Amino acid sequence: MNEFNWPVRVYYEDTDAGGVVYYANYLKFFERARTELLRSYGFEQDSLLALENSLFVVRSVQVDYLKPARFNEQLAVSAKVIEQKKTSLIFEQVISRGQDVLCSGRIRIACLDAQSMKPKLIPTAIMEQIA
Repeated sequence: MNEFNWPVRVYYEDTDAGGVVYYANYLKFFERARTELLRSYGFEQDSLLALENSLFVVRSVQVDYLKPARFNEQLAVSAKVIEQKKTSLIFEQVISRGQDVLCSGRIRIACLDAQSMKPKLIPTAIMEQIA
């Protein structure tokens, strides 16, 4: 499956007192790349909720922090679907600065029915785009 890349600049608000990106903010960077990947396929999260009654939620996260990112750096965040099931997707994601890998993760995303909050089949149009 194709890898999607999204640029992210580190803002002051992303950092701790030492000017290093706070560990939880890497998850926000991952989220932005996944959202932009869906958007690049023509799917908006709010439309999926309104039209399909579908929500995508994080089911599990495994992250390795390798090198620090700092204030004002330009980073690249990748998102690649490595496993596709009926109600969930596993993404492999990497945050890099040039050739340096700073952080990598595997994130399982589940599709839920917005009312019952129970697993739901991922809409067919999304599955076709990812395939």
